[in-house]
Amino acid sequence: MQVQGNISKMNVSVNEKNEVKYQLNFSGTNVVMNELIGKTIQMTFANQINCVHCNRVTKKSFGQGYCFPCLQRLAQCDTCIIKPELCHFHLGTCREPEWGESNCFKNHIVYLSNTGAVKVGITRFAESTVSSRWIDQGATQAIAILRVQNRLVSGLVEKAIGEHIGDKTNWRTMLKGNSEAKDLVAEKQRVLSLAKSKLDEIVAQHGLQAIDYIDTPAVEINYPVTQYPVKIKSINLDKEQIFSGTLLGVKGQYLLLDGDRVINMRKYSGYDLSLEY
Repeated sequence: MQVQGNISKMNVSVNEKNEVKYQLNFSGTNVVMNELIGKTIQMTFANQINCVHCNRVTKKSFGQGYCFPCLQRLAQCDTCIIKPELCHFHLGTCREPEWGESNCFKNHIVYLSNTGAVKVGITRFAESTVSSRWIDQGATQAIAILRVQNRLVSGLVEKAIGEHIGDKTNWRTMLKGNSEAKDLVAEKQRVLSLAKSKLDEIVAQHGLQAIDYIDTPAVEINYPVTQYPVKIKSINLDKEQIFSGTLLGVKGQYLLLDGDRVINMRKYSGYDLSLEY
């Protein structure tokens, strides 16, 4: 079988056992990657990249799939997306005010996740008990701890809690196996206690509705992996335009192949690839 097209980050979902299902999209055609585990696959880069927003051909991809003009123009590519505490909508300088109103002025969730070490993070509120954000980071455990009124407040809260716990994922550690289970409920109580004075300041500045303390159980997430790499070798499509091997698993947004090789598919959003299996 062969499929070709511009890829985007893998779509993810979970079943009742929180087992992750991955689908890789090729210009509208989805391939269920779980079904290819244990099989030989080959991917070929066709030397063409299209911007994931405007579809123009670009020699280089920025910010996981954008051309340079879109990187400079779009609100979704602004610095405040990475650091939401720097949101400048209230200053009247948002690149796309309508986009900001639709995306940033929604309830967000502040969470703790175990991606090799416990970290704090934020994601937009959704009814699902397992956030796609947690899956994309390869978290084996996660717990929602606060619901906040908008993206700016989520960034301020994340920064306050981040003074007492990490906020980054070590992708190499995440890919080397399932992390040792942590007591996320105890970690939640610990960091909220340590950050209480800062959280109270945020409420005083932004109102009582700014932060809502929530009580939800921790969840465990299971990934379709038969074997983890020992010494990770990252595949770079810009240098290695064809690669093949046995697919051993999928975790985060990474494909895991034999020979300890891994590739971050999200990094290559917009690349025109063919997949043979």
